[in-house]
Amino acid sequence: MIEDARVLREEFVPNDVVHRDGEVDALSAVLEPVVEGEPPESALLTGPSGAGKTTIAKFVVGRLRETALDVESIHVNCWQSYTRFKALYRILEGLGRTIDVHRQSTPHDELLDRLEAYDGPPVIVTLDEVDQLEDGHLIYDLYRLPAFAVVLITNDEEELLAGLDERVRSRLHTAETIHFDRYDVEELTDIMADRVDHGLASGAVDFDQLRWIADAAAGDARVGLSILRSAARRADRDGADAIAASHIEAAIPEARQEVRSRALEALHKEQRKVFEILQKSDGLPPREVYDRYVAAVADPRTKRTVRSWLQKLEQYNLVEADGSGPTRTYRVIVDE
Repeated sequence: MIEDARVLREEFVPNDVVHRDGEVDALSAVLEPVVEGEPPESALLTGPSGAGKTTIAKFVVGRLRETALDVESIHVNCWQSYTRFKALYRILEGLGRTIDVHRQSTPHDELLDRLEAYDGPPVIVTLDEVDQLEDGHLIYDLYRLPAFAVVLITNDEEELLAGLDERVRSRLHTAETIHFDRYDVEELTDIMADRVDHGLASGAVDFDQLRWIADAAAGDARVGLSILRSAARRADRDGADAIAASHIEAAIPEARQEVRSRALEALHKEQRKVFEILQKSDGLPPREVYDRYVAAVADPRTKRTVRSWLQKLEQYNLVEADGSGPTRTYRVIVDE
């Protein structure tokens, strides 16, 4: 039944995209000056998780590189490369300039000097989950380099800006902001139908089943594709020729848990510590989370940083929040 499993994964970038023409055109317009040898502009992609921001960024950059072969591109996942050093290292690594860099002893300034000395073709740097950077000065560093175009991806523009100093915020105001709305049921159904055409055998799933999956995914393409993938695997294990209702019913909770597990695995050590603090409670206000976090780690981050982690955990459906202001509490989401 599954003819190409890659197509059913969220990180797969299709040859064409569905229901994001406006966003594709907007980002293309920002980056296309590089084809003419002109300095490219920068863009800020915002919107909820699973709205296609990363896929569209990779799609547009990939298409641009096919047009302008002398353009470099580097995608930085700031969940993993969350310090200034790690992000700078990842960029230099993408340019093949880290052969003699020692992770333990090379200072930030030397990495930045290497970027400033770069004299190759234009580079498009995508900072995905940019709000996870511990030091927003990296954005300012890149904006100062004429050979580098920057694409920033975040769930919440206001939250990102609030965590940056005025110098970096003023730079961001020059970026083209492209907002991604959550997919509706019909759009997500069409997206999955396109993936099915390339990934599953003919007749493996019908349109009504895809619409059911899209409705269960609540506009999140990651969840929708995970449900579809899980249902197809179940049907395959049963030796079925097509996905049955029972496969989808079982796949829905399994897929939601899979998406949450992947988000949990992406947390770095201190974010996981915050999650574990909430796991051991029935719900805590941010100030109590922070107090327990400070007591548990040797070199705690600021209250502001921990508060941003809590919001990110909420955006990725790892925790839920009740109330607002002083009465707001966070608790871990538990499957029933």
